[in-house]
Amino acid sequence: MATLPPSPFDRDRRNRRTMAAMFVVGLAMLALGFASVPLYRIFCEQTGFGGTTQRAAADVQVREATGHSMSIRFDSNVQPGMPWQFHPEQPTQTVTVGARSMAIFIAKNMSDKPVSGTASFNVTPTQAGAYFTKIQCFCFTQQTLQPGQEVRMPVLYYVDPKIIDDPDNKDTQQITLSYTFYPVEQDGKAS
Repeated sequence: MATLPPSPFDRDRRNRRTMAAMFVVGLAMLALGFASVPLYRIFCEQTGFGGTTQRAAADVQVREATGHSMSIRFDSNVQPGMPWQFHPEQPTQTVTVGARSMAIFIAKNMSDKPVSGTASFNVTPTQAGAYFTKIQCFCFTQQTLQPGQEVRMPVLYYVDPKIIDDPDNKDTQQITLSYTFYPVEQDGKAS
């Protein structure tokens, strides 16, 4: 028995279903594209992936790991063309794991106009990012310096004692905290 070819009505209905499915897939891909940046940021913040540091409230209680110390090295950079000088007050600190510590960074606007900037940051080795926790940092907000203004900017932090039991960090003796300041775009122009 011979089969009949599909009627034009059946073909049109299948084509409409296929088009509707492709439209839904396209919308899902668009939504995923918009959601990927905040989802990636949340993932990095929760896991320390890529050297992303952790963040804690000011009233956090942490147990010091007496007898366990670590060297923290500070690195500072500015994007080319940004008229700031930016450096740590001390290039390294030796801290007790679990103890709150404070580092000071100094920034100076070398231009004759106000300049706003924001700092990106990370730590190396990257696997230590899950244990490097900031309580307070200039990098949490935009900074604006007036012409010639110099400021001291604190970073209040601790190294979580859980790093001691992490096999991926058994050889970690120094963590480098690195910042790069970028100009903030205002009205489509860099400040």
